[in-house]
Amino acid sequence: MSWVLIAEQSLNGLQFGLMLFLLAAGLTLVFGIMDMINLAHGSLYMLGAFIAASLVQLTGSFLAGVLLAVPATALLGMALEVALLRTLYQRDHLSQVLATFALILILNEAVRLIWGSDAPLPMPASLSGPVELLPGLFYPAYRLLIIAVGLAVAGFLYLLISKTKTGMLVRAGASNREMALAMGVNIRRLFTIVFGMGAALCAVAGALLAPLLAVQVGMGENILILAFVVIVIGGIGSIRGALLGALVVGIVDTIGRAFLPIAFGAFLPPHVASAAGPAIASVAIYLLMAVVLFFRPRGLFPAHG
Repeated sequence: MSWVLIAEQSLNGLQFGLMLFLLAAGLTLVFGIMDMINLAHGSLYMLGAFIAASLVQLTGSFLAGVLLAVPATALLGMALEVALLRTLYQRDHLSQVLATFALILILNEAVRLIWGSDAPLPMPASLSGPVELLPGLFYPAYRLLIIAVGLAVAGFLYLLISKTKTGMLVRAGASNREMALAMGVNIRRLFTIVFGMGAALCAVAGALLAPLLAVQVGMGENILILAFVVIVIGGIGSIRGALLGALVVGIVDTIGRAFLPIAFGAFLPPHVASAAGPAIASVAIYLLMAVVLFFRPRGLFPAHG
C-alpha cells in the first residue's frame, strides 16, 4: 500500500466531507432553531443540481451557471418555506416527517416533468486534468476546486455565524428560541433567511458534485441520510459540529471503501473481500454514530442551551 494511495483517498474523504458539510450546515440550523425535521432538504440539493445543469447549458459557462443556480435555489427554498413549511412549525415531528416526505415525492415528480429523469452537467474542460501536488502525487484539478470551495464556504459560515449580527440572532435562536422570541427577535423572518441559506448551500453541493455523480431524480434521498448522521454526530444546531462530523463521516466512509477490501483480501477470497469491504464501510458510519451518542448523547459540539 503506497503513500500516494493513502494521500489520494484522504483527499477524497476531505472532498466528500466538505460537500456533506454544505448539506448538513443548513439542515442543522433548521433543526436547531425551529425544531423541525425537514426530510425535503435533500430535494433542494437535487433542485440545485438540475437548475445548475440547465443554466450551464443556457449560458455556455460552468462558472456562470453555478453562480446563477445558487441564488435561484435559495429563492426557491425561501418561497417553499413561506408557502408551505411555515405552517408546520407548531406541528409535532410526525406531522413534519409525513408532510416533508410528501414534499419529496411532489418535487421528484415536478423535476421529472420539467427536466426528465436526468440532466447532463459536464465537467469544465479546463479542470478535467490532474494537478501534481507532490512528486508522484497527481490529483484531479476539479476535486481540488471542490475542496477549495468547501473550505471557503466553511470559513464564510464561521465568520457569518460568529462575527455578525445575523449570526448572533441565529445562535440565539438555536440556543434558546423562547428567550430570543421574548427579546423581540423575528424568528419567522430569521428562519426564512436561514432556510434560504441552507438551500443555497444545497445548490453549491449539488452543482459541484453533479459532474462527478449522476444528476437524476431522487439523488437527494441517500445523501440526506448521511447529512442527518453528520448533525447527530456533530450536535444539532452547531456549525462547528456539522463541519467536524462531516469531515469524520467523509473520511471514514472513503478510507473504509478504499482500504477495507484490501485488508479483507489478505484472508478472504477476492470476490468476497470486494463485496464485504464497502458494506462494512457503510456500517462503520452508523457504528461511529452509536459510539458518539453513547459517550456524548447531544453530539460532539451541541449548541448551548
